[in-house]
Amino acid sequence: MSTDVSGMIECRPLARIYGKDDEDAVWHAGIDLFLLNIGNAYDALACLFGVRNSFGFQPLAENRGLPHDASDGLRAEFDAWSGPPHPYGTTWITWAELAAADWDRTDASGRLSRQAVAGPGSHWAPVWDVMRTLAELHGPDQVRLVVWFV
Repeated sequence: MSTDVSGMIECRPLARIYGKDDEDAVWHAGIDLFLLNIGNAYDALACLFGVRNSFGFQPLAENRGLPHDASDGLRAEFDAWSGPPHPYGTTWITWAELAAADWDRTDASGRLSRQAVAGPGSHWAPVWDVMRTLAELHGPDQVRLVVWFV
């Protein structure tokens, strides 16, 4: 059975101006991953999120769950998956965490690097481009990717 990734990029634009605790500094749904055509290459899902990790990667963000402060748009999209097949492996990661990651780190075999399977030159490049642009505008801690799997 295959594993498909779903999710969304979110941004909290007013946090940079007013501070993250301000009542107007809420998360907004940015763009659905479906529109960025990332596919479901298992080596990338393993290294990023720990899903189908037969490769032995140390995942960047594994099983963090749905953010408690998720945007209404993201929550509606996630809730649409409430019936079978139920989502699993729900997690999230900020642009700041992605930018600080060791992209040269390899899987257990030492043959595959994070850079090779999910770096800027991979099929994940459109996601990183959108997140980078939003982070330049609003700050790296105010942009996150939220994903789940079916």
